[in-house]
Amino acid sequence: MTHNNLAIALVHYPVYNKHHEVVTTALTNLDQHDIARSSRTFGLDRFYIVTPSEEQRRLAERISGHWQDGWGADYNPDRRTALEIVRVCPTLKSAIADFQNGFAKTVKVAITGAAQRPGSTSLSDFRQLLEDIDQPFLLLLGTGWGLTDECFAEADYILQPIAGNGTYNHLSVRSAAAIMLDRLRGTL
Repeated sequence: MTHNNLAIALVHYPVYNKHHEVVTTALTNLDQHDIARSSRTFGLDRFYIVTPSEEQRRLAERISGHWQDGWGADYNPDRRTALEIVRVCPTLKSAIADFQNGFAKTVKVAITGAAQRPGSTSLSDFRQLLEDIDQPFLLLLGTGWGLTDECFAEADYILQPIAGNGTYNHLSVRSAAAIMLDRLRGTL
């Protein structure tokens, strides 16, 4: 079975809080639903939620499960289709290992945040890299105040942030995910 060569991982650890401390952030129902829906809309078959918190992993599974079985599945089959691609993992390493299944080439990690970083790759250039369907790419999106500097240092690609034409740049992660997926997988 071949898989889409792009997946998203919403990372809840390691991320910063507003005091630049490394923390684990809480899962939000809106992020899970909306990023799953955007991912499915643009053809992805895997969306990872990464958190070391067992309680948060159980919550993510319960949210997805509600829409896959019983009342939720009957009430909204489109939501079931979106949430069936969610994979809940305790670590980024485990998400990468899961995504590696089905690919011969090693997963490349792409990362982004709200701040511009030197040497970053444009989304249009990254879109061209995605044309190699045998090369898997896992796109990391941070929660809280963003992914840690160590995450950026270990990534294969740093993508330019989504930016508007004003000075304010603090999109919700679900909005940024939708914009990025449109630019990477949308019709031109």
